[in-house]
Amino acid sequence: MNLAEFGVATQRLTAEKLDAADSLAHFKARFQIGDPNLCYLDGNSLGRLPLDTVRLVNDFMTNEWGNELVDGWSHWIDEAQPTGDLLGRATLGAAAGQVLVCDTTSVNFFQLCTAAVEARPGRKAVIIDAANFPTDRYILAGIAETHGLNLVTLDNDGSGGPGSVAIESDCELISPEALEPFLTEDVALLTLQAIHYRSGARPEIQRITELARAKGILVVWDCSHAVGAIDLQLDAWGVDLAVGCTYKYGNSGPGAPAWLYVAKRMQQELRAPIQGWFAQDAQFEMGPFFDPAKSIRRFQIASPSIMGLRCVRSGFGMIEEAGIANIAAKAAIGTEMMVELFDAWLAPLGFTLMTPRDANRHGGHITVGHPEAKRIATALRKFANVVPDYRTPDSIRLAIAPLPTSFTEVWDGFARIRDSVANKEYLQIEDNGSRVT
Repeated sequence: MNLAEFGVATQRLTAEKLDAADSLAHFKARFQIGDPNLCYLDGNSLGRLPLDTVRLVNDFMTNEWGNELVDGWSHWIDEAQPTGDLLGRATLGAAAGQVLVCDTTSVNFFQLCTAAVEARPGRKAVIIDAANFPTDRYILAGIAETHGLNLVTLDNDGSGGPGSVAIESDCELISPEALEPFLTEDVALLTLQAIHYRSGARPEIQRITELARAKGILVVWDCSHAVGAIDLQLDAWGVDLAVGCTYKYGNSGPGAPAWLYVAKRMQQELRAPIQGWFAQDAQFEMGPFFDPAKSIRRFQIASPSIMGLRCVRSGFGMIEEAGIANIAAKAAIGTEMMVELFDAWLAPLGFTLMTPRDANRHGGHITVGHPEAKRIATALRKFANVVPDYRTPDSIRLAIAPLPTSFTEVWDGFARIRDSVANKEYLQIEDNGSRVT
């Protein structure tokens, strides 16, 4: 579909025509929609609840855990691996045996970054960007300190950080050309986001990976804000290592297990720093020495959350059914409509666009800036029945989650944002002291 074929973005009829032609429109009925009048534009932070998830978890609790008790482990024991295979083929372009659904994104990030650093002995630097997600920046700083490494922070958002160096960027986006001078043979590890969590910018994953590999540098991609929104092709792009969560566009629920990807060619080279018993080759021999499995299981630490895995299977099974190419195409049209509505309605109200305009250079969300962003985001919830996502210091993220979100919901949400800000409803908001934004 092409937006221009359906009319002008500022007319609600255009959104209605898009919904009528949307091959994914029927998926919305498979999610719990508590308030049909709510414009939920925060699926990039927490996805809606699939109705199948309720059934699958209840079935597990009553028919498996309830009846099988400990005997259930005979078929639960390796569930993290087939669930990883499902997630890999549905969203990552990854062949079987390379994705594991386990632990949290933070733990997986620590595991893979530490393993990568230790696989490049003698190299003294690791690189991250200032706009990266805080967890990644903090964890990498700790790894650098522990291993006596020089941490280089590419200052692509003006916030600086440990070892900050200036670099040219656009909406936090660093081009391969700007990055290349920093990729020396002294660098062990580079880590970047597949979609920038704040701006929504999308880097050139394949080109950057190839540039790093030419210098012997391993790259860990954090795909948390990309998985389920864009068409990732990790195998075809030659990616070595990646991590991500499942509760955003994957709709797997708050605190759902995360995932890690290790290309098969890398699995025997890397040794995970946390040597849990699930990674042991002969796991139930309970032997005195650690001998890691020869498969992706060598990166698993401990018992998986079976209920969490069922939530992942529900959410990503739906994504596989819909087709990630179709999902990515809808996200591209939805964000194109958002940008056009921004130009027509929000820019005149003092908003700025903090996301690249080209759909090939961003993910499933756009970010707008305003000096009163925090109060505006709160006012939208309180007065307009719109849920956006505020990010410090002055930005609001707005997303289309392609399976549960209609084009009309996006259009209505933007119209309400326009009206709320024009009426200065945010002036009625006072800081409530909550640390959650």
